[in-house]
Amino acid sequence: MRGTRLARWAAAVPMAGLALATIYPLVFTANVAMKTRRDYVLDRFSPAGSLRWDNLAEAWAGAGMARYFVNSFVVVACAVALLLLFGSMAGFALARLRFRGSSMIFLGCLAGLFIPFQVIMVPLTRVMADTGLIDTYPGLILAYVAQFLPFTVFLMTSHYRTIPPEIVDAARIDGGTVYGVYRRIMLPLGAPALLSVGILDALFCWNDVLIALLMMPSPEHRTLMIGVNALRGQYSDDIPMFASGVLIAAVPVLMIYLFLQRQIADGVTAGSTKG
Repeated sequence: MRGTRLARWAAAVPMAGLALATIYPLVFTANVAMKTRRDYVLDRFSPAGSLRWDNLAEAWAGAGMARYFVNSFVVVACAVALLLLFGSMAGFALARLRFRGSSMIFLGCLAGLFIPFQVIMVPLTRVMADTGLIDTYPGLILAYVAQFLPFTVFLMTSHYRTIPPEIVDAARIDGGTVYGVYRRIMLPLGAPALLSVGILDALFCWNDVLIALLMMPSPEHRTLMIGVNALRGQYSDDIPMFASGVLIAAVPVLMIYLFLQRQIADGVTAGSTKG
């Protein structure tokens, strides 16, 4: 019993320290957002004297965070929808259809996971500029799809490989077409993986800064993360206002992690045991 207690404490203490290290930045940001600029300069670490919502209201309305929020929501929703559509179709084809070159295509998707965006950002920007997609929503959506599609295809392929092939064979024997098998059988069976992968893709797109900064140079087309960075002035910083923007941008991500943590864990471990 003593050994069991020691083992539990040995695991609990580091995990508690990790939890505190994770929560403290959020608490500090929320505390700074409730201060005036003068209060922050005098003592940045002291608790806020009262709950002041002026900074949040000013950041949301006056600094244009509401418009940036809508921009991010539209772009992320469209990008995730295309990623799930193409990723599920490609995953089904690579996992259950027999055709020449499927192994090479899957290896190509795996290779895409190891290429940093910094390697391809210059040619991608040139291609987008030549096709007139710079500073447009379709351009940013396509850039997100190109960047995160290998990850989506890999996880969906791994999930579909765990489904018994006899299900697909039986459906084909009964006269089902490839599209019918995908739509009526594989798509419903892949719903848990689609949810997990969709959450991860949404988080990737929502938190992105570099791709959005390259694709959307105009202020009116900024995404939320770029808008938060724009709250910092060139010669002086209004840190409470900046903290308010960070808090607004973090709320959707915190909600996703709070209510969908099981699906996120399933998406991270998808295909780790079989595939």
